[in-house]
Amino acid sequence: LDHQVPLQFRGYRVRAGTAETSGLRATPILTSGGAAPVAVAVPDFWQNFPRAIEGTDTPDGTDGRDARHAGRLVVRFLPRQSADLHELQGGEQKTHVCVIAAGADPVTALALDWCRNPLVAVPDPAWTFAAGAVPWLAPDEPGHAALIGSAIAGPDTFVHKREVVDEYGWRHFGDIYGDHEAIRHQGPDPLVSHYNNQYDPVAGFLYQYLRSGDPRWWSMADELAAHVIDIDVYHTTRDKSAYNHGMFWHTYHYGDADTSTHRTYPVASRGITHGGGPSPDHNYTTGLMLHYLLTGDEASRETVLGLARYVVDVDDGGKTVFRWLSRAPTGLATASGSYAYHGPGRGPANAVNALLDGHRLSGDPAFLAKAEALIARVAHPEEPIERLKLDEPEHRWFYLMFFQSLGKYLWWKAVIGQRDERYAYARATLLHYARWMADHEYPYLDRPEKLEFPTETWAAHEARKSDVFAMAAQHAGGDERARFVERSRFFFRYAVDTLGGMATRTLARPVIVLLSSGLVLPWLEAHPDAAAPPPERTPASFGVKPVFVPQKQIAMRRAKRLAAGAALAGLAAAAALVWSLWVCCG
Repeated sequence: LDHQVPLQFRGYRVRAGTAETSGLRATPILTSGGAAPVAVAVPDFWQNFPRAIEGTDTPDGTDGRDARHAGRLVVRFLPRQSADLHELQGGEQKTHVCVIAAGADPVTALALDWCRNPLVAVPDPAWTFAAGAVPWLAPDEPGHAALIGSAIAGPDTFVHKREVVDEYGWRHFGDIYGDHEAIRHQGPDPLVSHYNNQYDPVAGFLYQYLRSGDPRWWSMADELAAHVIDIDVYHTTRDKSAYNHGMFWHTYHYGDADTSTHRTYPVASRGITHGGGPSPDHNYTTGLMLHYLLTGDEASRETVLGLARYVVDVDDGGKTVFRWLSRAPTGLATASGSYAYHGPGRGPANAVNALLDGHRLSGDPAFLAKAEALIARVAHPEEPIERLKLDEPEHRWFYLMFFQSLGKYLWWKAVIGQRDERYAYARATLLHYARWMADHEYPYLDRPEKLEFPTETWAAHEARKSDVFAMAAQHAGGDERARFVERSRFFFRYAVDTLGGMATRTLARPVIVLLSSGLVLPWLEAHPDAAAPPPERTPASFGVKPVFVPQKQIAMRRAKRLAAGAALAGLAAAAALVWSLWVCCG
């Protein structure tokens, strides 16, 4: 809290006897001598500073050290040489990796030299496209590819962004500098904003890795996945159910991270914004699911399942202080931007998506059942859409995320062969909203008066509309399908061309949005006859959408009734006391 940097020096030091050398960055390998050498290497050694490696090589201890320590190699992940306290904040963990070779290393002439630049297996993109394990993957359109390609090539890559704010160290390495938050910042030092996994760049990096075969996408995905699993996920059961095992989101808008490290609300935000903790609105799992499927890393799988369970727990009225008055769902899994809004939005979008990923990795039917309950809560195939005010982008743009997730739900239900009434409901809902969109949606920047900040990100979000239309087209036919495809192309072209003409096109947020959006149209154009299977049976009507009332609202009403009843009971008791006194004393 005192803004003091505890590191004693910059870079690295190497000491051997009385000699000392230094520099800025190093990935050391330490090897013991003798007939049976032992070598140790620490991948990403300096990136996860502070770290230390020590070695004593003389068998008799004549190097001045205790002979009991002779011939030892010691790796220190949180080293005693640093003056830092290495504070693990509540819910944090840190995974370190080192590689040990006992005996000769047959891989490289210098033992463990391969650890400095390990080989990366790259699947043939054509094979990945044909497999269909990742929906809607196809070769990218050149304009879209150029925009997202700025993340790995050119003067403003995500690696360059790291250097601006020194996004390194054991807590921060792998995270993304949210440079879009610094556009309005004034001052000699850069504003520091940790972007964590907002809009799931882990998934975006892996989509592009699979599409292109370029290993640069893989390294960013792997590094960010490690950071998210250890630091961004709240590994605790000792907070409230609205936070336990959730995911922290980015630094609050246009604020400096100050002393908050990666957490949502920095100390400096006091008096500006209040709150903190993980949020269902910011619960991104697909990248970690893909990371597990590509690596078999159990930490990635368990994190996805934990985030899926978080959705169930955060909506469970039995886990809150109001449970004595109501066991109804809390509504936290479906609230977006306001606890009063439970329509299509970012909250249910990420909740449904996390539950689908959890179901894919576990087969647990409870995850799929919960996803279907949330879908039915927030959207209906026959509801009057006008009352949701979706034409107010500042408050409702995120409805597009929900329908991207709904399209994924329909894809997954078809994959597992469940074309049941819930499938029919979701399909009819997607088509109902797509028809409204075709009549009413427009590029947001065409009406800048409706936007607080008409930034480049609004152009990127148009790609989400393209995805929704392309998904809906697969469930439509004839003229309606043609219209949806035309609308998908229009918004895709608008997003690519408009953003491509902006000087701020390489900022983190718009690039990250496009990493995972704008994928469906290129796939549909590569498969022009592709159609989703119809439901096995479609009801004549889906009835009326029930009005959802959150647990807290129910509990407060009941508390008021109990209080009123207690007051009446108190008046009755007082009247009885007065009557008894009058009888006794009158």
